[in-house]
Amino acid sequence: MLLAEYGTGNMTSILIFAGSARNGAFSKQLAAAATTIVAEAGTKPTLIDLADFETPLYNADLEDGSGIPQSVLDFRRLVASHHGLMIATPEYNGFVTPLILNMLCWASRPSPGDDFGSVFQTKPVALMAASPGRLGGVRVIPRLRDVFAELGMVPVPGFVTVPAAASAFTPRGRLADDTAETGLVALADRLLEASRPR
Repeated sequence: MLLAEYGTGNMTSILIFAGSARNGAFSKQLAAAATTIVAEAGTKPTLIDLADFETPLYNADLEDGSGIPQSVLDFRRLVASHHGLMIATPEYNGFVTPLILNMLCWASRPSPGDDFGSVFQTKPVALMAASPGRLGGVRVIPRLRDVFAELGMVPVPGFVTVPAAASAFTPRGRLADDTAETGLVALADRLLEASRPR
């Protein structure tokens, strides 16, 4: 299915974010490129920066004493109000970034402040990675897939990795390599198909 088939009247919404808070992070550039592609499909993308959701390191004592932070409740609301997620991340020593893990630890907790329940259950998610190295962050993909599967999410088939990310993007924020761009479009296409309201 081509992205153009969705048309401008489709109400599918996709939440997109990166696993890095660093300004200019390659994963943020990849998330922005994915946002453009999703928007071109006539679908509603919401690009957020996890740096805007300042959240303390998860601690059960902190939760017991102060409850769920407002930043987490805001994040949960966003996840609940979108049909699917698209996540771009670097890898830290071949593993998932602490930024993502911490937010997921908090957001998976029962939250008396909202009535969304498990916001992750059955939610489709597409995975991407970017790295200045030649592997493109590929080692993090299976680990991230496992994390999301444990939360009850449904990773769509395939993934996108961007090696040599320092030179991988055009001045307009697209992927410079045609094969990589085609792969990103295909991944977004699979996510949109899985996320369409039934």
